Amino acid sequence: MGSSFSSQKCDVFISFRGEDTRDNFTSHLYDALQTKKISTYMDDKLKKGDEISPVLSKAIKKAKLSVIVFSENYASSSWCLNELAQILECKKKRGQIVVPIFYHVDPSDVRKQKGSYTITSNKFKGGKRKVDEWKVALTKASNLSGWDSRSLRPESKLIKEIVGDIKKKLEQLHDGTSAAMIAGAVGANMAVAAASAC
Repeated sequence: MGSSFSSQKCDVFISFRGEDTRDNFTSHLYDALQTKKISTYMDDKLKKGDEISPVLSKAIKKAKLSVIVFSENYASSSWCLNELAQILECKKKRGQIVVPIFYHVDPSDVRKQKGSYTITSNKFKGGKRKVDEWKVALTKASNLSGWDSRSLRPESKLIKEIVGDIKKKLEQLHDGTSAAMIAGAVGANMAVAAASAC
């Protein structure tokens, strides 16, 4: 599907930091989802500016499930943080399923906003209110059941497991299972990121 997005609904939206994972993990995940006939939106253009484009905003709203690839530089992009905030808004208002993937980052760094996930109003335009919104979004997303790339190797196996889990969640959604139940379900063979706040 790439960056050209029609009015047709897509199953999955992938939020990721291009410079970290565009040419490796995210492109392999996208291809694996496409192979399973799961319609997926992945922005394949370099991003400029601070606002989410209308096309991306529309893709997020129409997706049944969003995948967030938390990588080393994800939180250094106001674009990614704005996407994250909108995804969690769709989860709250529309019951969108959200699947976080912690790619070579510690989930607790995302949750506690440590290391590369430290965000301050000095770093970004938009002021304290915007930064506070992003911090809340990071905490909420990191507390969801997700995948920790450090727990499941090789990467090909990790992608296979993630795609299988996404396919199952979408099938349950098509069968009428509530998104809340699906999002809360944790598969026995799933590499789960610890969600307890310390």
